[in-house]
Amino acid sequence: MMLYLVRYDEIALKSEHVRKKWEEVLIKNIEQAIDCSISRERGRIWVYSEDEKAKEKLRKIFGITSFSPCISCELGNLKHEAMKFAGEVLKDKKSFALRVKRVGKHSFTSIDVARELGEEIINKIPIKVDLKSPEKEVFIEIRENRCYIYDEIIPGVGGLPLGVEGKVISLFSGGIDSGVATWLMMKRGCEVMLVHFYISKESYESACLCYEVLKEYNPELKLIKIEHSNFLRKIDKQNYTCILCKREMLRKAQEIAIEIGAKGIVTGDSLGQVASQTLDNLFVISQAIYYPIYRPLIGMDKQEIISLARKIGTYEKYLEAPQLSCPYAPKKPVVKAELDKVLEIEKCLKR
Repeated sequence: MMLYLVRYDEIALKSEHVRKKWEEVLIKNIEQAIDCSISRERGRIWVYSEDEKAKEKLRKIFGITSFSPCISCELGNLKHEAMKFAGEVLKDKKSFALRVKRVGKHSFTSIDVARELGEEIINKIPIKVDLKSPEKEVFIEIRENRCYIYDEIIPGVGGLPLGVEGKVISLFSGGIDSGVATWLMMKRGCEVMLVHFYISKESYESACLCYEVLKEYNPELKLIKIEHSNFLRKIDKQNYTCILCKREMLRKAQEIAIEIGAKGIVTGDSLGQVASQTLDNLFVISQAIYYPIYRPLIGMDKQEIISLARKIGTYEKYLEAPQLSCPYAPKKPVVKAELDKVLEIEKCLKR
């Protein structure tokens, strides 16, 4: 059985009522991802698990700032357990630092503990103390009568617990941008439903590859497919095709959002990146629906987005997928769409 000390950040800044509620959501998300038992106290969650993949799973749970595999002992056994732990992790090391943190009322200070245990270590192990740039750090947390010893602080993805901000719909092509946009909204506590507008077998294959990566961050993530090629064939490659395409996607996504109680639509738009994402065109596209549209990538350039995709793990899957340009894209797409013109075309399409 392995014990993990789990830390969160933003949750601790909330009011007492919100903090407890969000902490419960985080615990629920951990329990869904890992076969484990959990205990908690203010600012800390303790996860007990025999799952061999628990470490990798904890890395991908939103709301966790960092975590540490650790050992636990009673305060009276701290010296014995600390020396045993140090003997294992400090062998063959040239320098170390002991970092002690204490919570609760005690007759000693953190410095007292660090000094006493540090002297014991250097008396028994050929190693020197280096508080500025040690080769190895050993951490001890004393919380009332319990002590926790560890030597790793593993970064988590941070953010807010998945689900605390409600539901949104993501327009999910499976490309680099839509995957990153979806992940960023998940990180801010949104439960996301992915909607893929099907235009070809290859595009759907790409979406499925990206979807499988994002499921590692939320095992309950859903992907639905909507046939879209019939609509695009009706437009017949005019220069307004991309504008009309995006507006139709938004309308259909809004219908789904209303049905499931979602609070908005997420897109992977980055201002000025392609013709459909100029300020003029985004303005016209946005008029298609009354629901809010969230664009988390709007101020990012392509390299910033790719960097995030690499971190998430979707970029490699994108490279594995068939590289296919949209067969319905016009040669000269409009870059300054006019709303009146768009409305006129849409009126004709309905006839």
